[in-house]
Amino acid sequence: MNDAHLHLVVNHFPIIGTIFGFGILIAGIVFKSNTVKNVSYVIFIIAAIFAAISMSTGEGAEELVEDMPDIGKKIIHEHEEIAEKLALVLYMLGAVSLMGLYTNIKNHNKAKLVSFLALGIAIIGVVLAKSVGTTGGEIRHTEIRTNAQQTQSNEAEDDD
Repeated sequence: MNDAHLHLVVNHFPIIGTIFGFGILIAGIVFKSNTVKNVSYVIFIIAAIFAAISMSTGEGAEELVEDMPDIGKKIIHEHEEIAEKLALVLYMLGAVSLMGLYTNIKNHNKAKLVSFLALGIAIIGVVLAKSVGTTGGEIRHTEIRTNAQQTQSNEAEDDD
């Protein structure tokens, strides 16, 4: 298994984990359930771990695909820049989630504050996760690129 394969295996969990964790955290806050909040915290911690793995395999994946036709370094660089921001947010969210677990287990009076802090960071994470997923998908799936419609129109005109 090379870095590109490993990157493809692990890179989805930080995105999906952030989105699911966000929804579960909202449910925990609404229903005032520490157990549900703790589930979201564990998901966020796992997402942060997978983000670290994904970041460590990204460079090797880049080396394998950057010179392929229709890919190029620019689109990979854009994905890499957004992924680095998401990774930092997820590392922060993982740390806050550890605090959330601790404060919930100890019934600390700051547990509610920590859950809202995690919620705020998770919102940023969800927005970045969407962008990372889109730019990552655009690397190999040219049909989802913003200029795909224009490219198809130009190719159709060239065929005439």
